[in-house]
Amino acid sequence: MGVGVSIFFLTLGAILRFAIEPDVFGSAVHMDRIGVIFMIVGGVGVILSIVLGPRRGHTSDNRLMHRENNPPEV
Repeated sequence: MGVGVSIFFLTLGAILRFAIEPDVFGSAVHMDRIGVIFMIVGGVGVILSIVLGPRRGHTSDNRLMHRENNPPEV
């Protein structure tokens, strides 16, 4: 999960938690709790993306490839 997806989950969670009434879909679905869960998932995703992101970029190949461009003699 990248930083963009994590920010999306944070935003969606904040909307569900603070902008929508908790009993919009009845008493069986608690939108405020679902919003808190989305915000937690988004926050963990941002932290993991920042911590583990630099490790992905260090996969370099240190092999040297040598080619000679000599046409065949006729």
